[in-house]
Amino acid sequence: MMAAKGVDIERSTLARSAGYAAALLDPIYNRIREIGRTRTKIHTDDTRLPILAPGNGKTHKGALWVYVADDRNSGSQEPPIAWYRATMGRAGESVMTELAGFAGTLQADGFSGYNQIYKGGAIREAACLAHLRRKIFDVHDSQPTELSTTAMAGIQAIYRIEEEIRGLPPAERLTARRRRTRPLVRALRRQLMRQGNGLSRHADIAKAFAYGAKRWRAFNRFLYDGQLEPDNLIAERAIRGFTVGRRNWLFSGSFAAAERSAVVLSIIETCKLCGVDAEAYMADVTERIQNDWPASRWDELMPWNWARRQEMPLPLAA
Repeated sequence: MMAAKGVDIERSTLARSAGYAAALLDPIYNRIREIGRTRTKIHTDDTRLPILAPGNGKTHKGALWVYVADDRNSGSQEPPIAWYRATMGRAGESVMTELAGFAGTLQADGFSGYNQIYKGGAIREAACLAHLRRKIFDVHDSQPTELSTTAMAGIQAIYRIEEEIRGLPPAERLTARRRRTRPLVRALRRQLMRQGNGLSRHADIAKAFAYGAKRWRAFNRFLYDGQLEPDNLIAERAIRGFTVGRRNWLFSGSFAAAERSAVVLSIIETCKLCGVDAEAYMADVTERIQNDWPASRWDELMPWNWARRQEMPLPLAA
């Protein structure tokens, strides 16, 4: 932000300022997390986060997790929110801890660390059809066959229907999926099972089909719940900016710095989802907090409430 305005600031000064801002925004961040866990569907994804170890100049293999509650595609008027968590490793226990008390559907990729989360029964798994599409497309792009062509066409037809019903209430989405999407999904499953069985298990297309067959119940979940998405692109989009930025800064200087980054990223992404100017929001809200804003009125400072005061309408999901 400062560079765009032609202002040159020492890195250490910028880091201290960011840390101070993160500390001020921490109550907003924790309230976002609290609200998120009351929703009935959360999308999650993660990416690597190298964290500098003190003293030896080496980095830990940390991770940054994103959690997104955004049901605008199913007509919800609840404000979309996103929050991030930094961890020193990549393990399912981190998600279990963060989502303690959450009951609903978790839309995620096929990371095995999530398996323990689903065992309790309070959290249902919904898989990501986009992952299956990518696996089939990668094979199709290098070695197109009639089999891969047919599979890609079926998945593309599913997504065309999803585009048409975006923004409709869950009941209407569910009706359309039962009538139009379910036959396509069943045909895709028959293809995965019948034709996949005739392939060498070492073939790339067979591996892609096996991935789909193994998680079929989770892939199928969106056909029975109009609130759900067929994929996890909502979370993938929320973490993409971080992965691009990582090319520039390479690692986090400490775990405390990683946690501060998670706070600021959460505010920025939630503002983005709510159609709020994050820079203007943080400038206004941090000033209010410094001037002893009462703790009983934190909800008034949530980005979506701030947006309403500014008469900014919430945008539709992409």
